Amino acid sequence: MSAEQSSNVWVPVCCGRVMRHNMFLMKDGGGYGALVCTICNKNITLEQEPLANVKTYGEGSRVLSVLGSPKPPKDDRRKAGSDAALDDRTL
Repeated sequence: MSAEQSSNVWVPVCCGRVMRHNMFLMKDGGGYGALVCTICNKNITLEQEPLANVKTYGEGSRVLSVLGSPKPPKDDRRKAGSDAALDDRTL
């Protein structure tokens, strides 16, 4: 099933919380986004690129559906049981 047909989305999490998403528009009409952790201030910059350029990233590359929210819930998203080790801030 492709990312467009999947009923699931990726939720960016850091420090056990959903990361905040901000979008910025530039004067030239372009824009970019940022995922920001409200706990440790780690951020990930997202740049726009035409969908046609995806093939230049090589075999196995795929487009992901990612949730972005300017006001995400403040609930902890800790995993129960053996998945707790996946909540490593260094990843």
